[in-house]
This record gives sequence, C-alpha cells and structure tokens, in this order.
Amino acid sequence: MSSRPSRFWKTFAIPGVIALLTATGLFAALLGDGWWDTLAWVGMGIAAGLSLRGLLTRHSGSTH
Repeated sequence: MSSRPSRFWKTFAIPGVIALLTATGLFAALLGDGWWDTLAWVGMGIAAGLSLRGLLTRHSGSTH
C-alpha cells in the first residue's frame, strides 16, 4: 500500500459529495413540507453552488 491518496478518491471525492447533496435535497423535497423544504433548498443550493464554482473558476495554469 502506498501512503499517498488514491487517484480514484482524488478524482471522484467532490463529484461524490455533490451527488450526495443533490440526492439528499431531492429526497427531502419529496418527503414533506416545513423543515423538509429547508433541507431540500440547502442540499440543492450547496450542490448548485459547488457546481457553479467549479465551472466559473479558472486555474492558474490555464492558457485560455
């Protein structure tokens, strides 16, 4: 076993978190009203915010 992190986790950690937040938000939206709606907004909002941040940020090594 190597001591450095697996390439798999380095690649899929953030998309996995976004998928989990999205699934939680969608599931909460189906369950009911009240605080379920709040949980749905938070889950979907954070997932959307992380996705937009990834799309809109530029890497310093980019030549575009």
